[in-house]
Amino acid sequence: MKISVLGSGSSGNCTFVSTSKTRILLDAGLSRVQTGKRLSIIGESLENIDGLILSHEHVDHVHGLGSLLAKQSIPLYIAEGTSEVIQPKPWNKIETIKAGHPFWLGDLKVSPFSIPHDAVDPLAFTFEAEGMKIAHITDLGYMTELVRQRLRGCDIIVLESNHDLEMLRVGSYPWFVKQRIMSRVGHLSNEMTGKFFSDEFDGQARYIVLAHLSENNNHPDIARFAVTQALEKKGFNLQNLLLASKDNPSTVIEV
Repeated sequence: MKISVLGSGSSGNCTFVSTSKTRILLDAGLSRVQTGKRLSIIGESLENIDGLILSHEHVDHVHGLGSLLAKQSIPLYIAEGTSEVIQPKPWNKIETIKAGHPFWLGDLKVSPFSIPHDAVDPLAFTFEAEGMKIAHITDLGYMTELVRQRLRGCDIIVLESNHDLEMLRVGSYPWFVKQRIMSRVGHLSNEMTGKFFSDEFDGQARYIVLAHLSENNNHPDIARFAVTQALEKKGFNLQNLLLASKDNPSTVIEV
């Protein structure tokens, strides 16, 4: 299996996942042009995408949906509640997915599960194929027991590390926005992500990607530092700790 986070952050989210037979995109937060450019950087093409999965309806995850579907005939996999609130609806047909109900996209097993976020029916996912497992979990206010379960036994983990609490508190955002981000339906802080890796990480993952870093309320060095000590204690190779970018695709990770 391979994965590359094509873009991650409040300006747009999109991730590429593939097996030897199947290629999919998770979310459409980048424009069609940007998605195509970033796929080409990693040696892939929009023409070869077998499916597009949406996690939820927020604009940084669906911004490019209309232009993408207008030009490409890509099957769309989306929760019913999410499909109901997206306007306009740039699709002719969708495949409805549901938390707790795994489905197959080619030889790729996709397992959606619910996460706490201020969207209609927000989902995170694990992907399994060829004896490997990837977890992709962003846009959640806290680590539920279900999330902790899904993070066990993974070969690759993509996990949100959105903000530094102090940077957020002293930053320029209005107080109601800060409250929303820090709420139980907001986003994971560096501290929360670091605590997970300290207390509950099983040490199995060979690669970890910190994702959805805030441009205004975080810094890559701060996010990295928040998890480094915990991962070192678990024997994790810190060379395999990556940070997703809003501007460029991540290195293609293969397991």
